[in-house]
Amino acid sequence: MKLKELAERVGAGVVAHGGIEISGVASVAAALEGDVVFAEDEENFTAALKSRAAAVIAGQFAHQAQTSKALLIVANPRLAFARAAGLLRGHAAHSGPIHPSAVIHPSAKLGNGVSVGANAVIGNVIVGARTRIGPGCVISDAVELGTECEIYANVTIYSDSRLGNRVVVHAGAVLGSDGFGYVRDPKTGRHDKFPQIGKLEIEDDVEIGANTTIDRGALETTRIGRGTKIDNLVHIGHNCQFGEDVIIAAQAGFSGSITIENQVVIGGQVGVGEHARIQEGVLLGGQAGVLPKKILRGKGVAFWGTPAKPLREYLRSLASLARLGKRE
Repeated sequence: MKLKELAERVGAGVVAHGGIEISGVASVAAALEGDVVFAEDEENFTAALKSRAAAVIAGQFAHQAQTSKALLIVANPRLAFARAAGLLRGHAAHSGPIHPSAVIHPSAKLGNGVSVGANAVIGNVIVGARTRIGPGCVISDAVELGTECEIYANVTIYSDSRLGNRVVVHAGAVLGSDGFGYVRDPKTGRHDKFPQIGKLEIEDDVEIGANTTIDRGALETTRIGRGTKIDNLVHIGHNCQFGEDVIIAAQAGFSGSITIENQVVIGGQVGVGEHARIQEGVLLGGQAGVLPKKILRGKGVAFWGTPAKPLREYLRSLASLARLGKRE
């Protein structure tokens, strides 16, 4: 990609040598010719100028720099660098042919530039342009994948699941599987399965980590909002409604019918009980536990512990317990 085009797409204000070709991103220490690096302060900027990189993304402090190296000046160098990495990766991605060992339903509709890896099984689906499906994936009937999705190896997507554009699903994830719902017969003690016939909808720009599982709705739809990022080994139960730009760290678990509003941040190993609601902007610290039907509110408020409490209240409780221990 030409540097000028990259600069325009990340919103850089000042560019020199716009005609040079940029092939990738790198750290300052590992940069090679054709790479772009970033610097958030003057100390790192000095090191970046000495690197082999073709260009440097830097803040306003670099405006008056005397250098022959190409510069991209932005307000937030780290953010611009992250966006540049995504653009360059997509630009360099090669949509290979469909592997001869792949099994594809004759009625499947594959967009231009779709690639399918070895031993993948593709049902009667719709796949958007330039989407890549890795080896060993199983995409069941009545699935829709948007454009420019990246489905890594051994992902399984059950029927009646819809993924938006630019969704990334890492290896081993299972999407749209049955929820864990049973009805107990009080006379016999047996558990009969409650219908799990709903749908799963994942909106644009969501990323789903390796070996994560997301259940379909029981009778309705499980929904993951635009831009949400989910780490590895996360489980999301049926009927959950997740908002936009939610961040979820590894090993978190969510029971059924939970609502997570926009821009919530959830730490590792958090557990949330059924029908709980986490309101917009709440922060949940690692290993916090939210009881069923509980509502946590307060934009920017951090909660910790089990049952989860505002951080200051939780710390006071710990201090009180410590004092009681000393009395003994």
